[in-house]
Amino acid sequence: MTGHKTVLITGASQGIGAGLVNFFLKSGYNVVATSRRVSHAGGLVRSHRLELIDGDVGDPETAERVSNVAIERFGSIDALVNNAGIFLTKPFLEFTIEDFRQLSSTNIEGFIHFTKHAISQMLRQKTGGSIVSITTSLTDHPIAGVNASVAMITKGGIEAATRNLALEFATENIRLNCVAPGIVDTPMHANDPQDFLRSLSPMGEISPVQDIVDAVMFLTEAAHITGEVLHVDNGAHLGKW
Repeated sequence: MTGHKTVLITGASQGIGAGLVNFFLKSGYNVVATSRRVSHAGGLVRSHRLELIDGDVGDPETAERVSNVAIERFGSIDALVNNAGIFLTKPFLEFTIEDFRQLSSTNIEGFIHFTKHAISQMLRQKTGGSIVSITTSLTDHPIAGVNASVAMITKGGIEAATRNLALEFATENIRLNCVAPGIVDTPMHANDPQDFLRSLSPMGEISPVQDIVDAVMFLTEAAHITGEVLHVDNGAHLGKW
């Protein structure tokens, strides 16, 4: 499929991930999308430029299969969106080591597996590339009552790794950035009280999925931005309100 760039998208079956798949397709990209049951996802636009691969991002074989399909089917890996993630809130003393291992497998190990494969292929291509990872504004701007300390070890680690990798691969024109959402209108919050969710930002709003998608696309194509964390959180990162 020459003439089109190819993007890998994790956590692609619903919410932000499905929005990313559909928008990248609309923007002319080839897309290789993955999640545990992405082949059964109902909200994805089917296209000859879309490949769906079921798998757990915490399993290194998933990243290998997704990368191989991208190269064999479309000939390149030009961008990666590390969107897959899980989120748990508990008082710190109630978090268990199993909670941490579950968070780490998806959030950190998935990031490592996919980022390694993408960068390795980008280096072979010698045409640069973009990696955007989804974190959260809670990593460095916690909200009283939203107790997510152990989850933030994983999301904060992604931001720290992103800054380090941005510098490590800057001379290869491989850019790494993050988008840090606040509350987004996704199935994750379908049963949460809307008034409470709106109270979690000074603007008192819930972001639509398209706002996050737009931010990811901007960073994917912003040739001179690397090592950045773009907050799309209705001002929640500004501090107390």
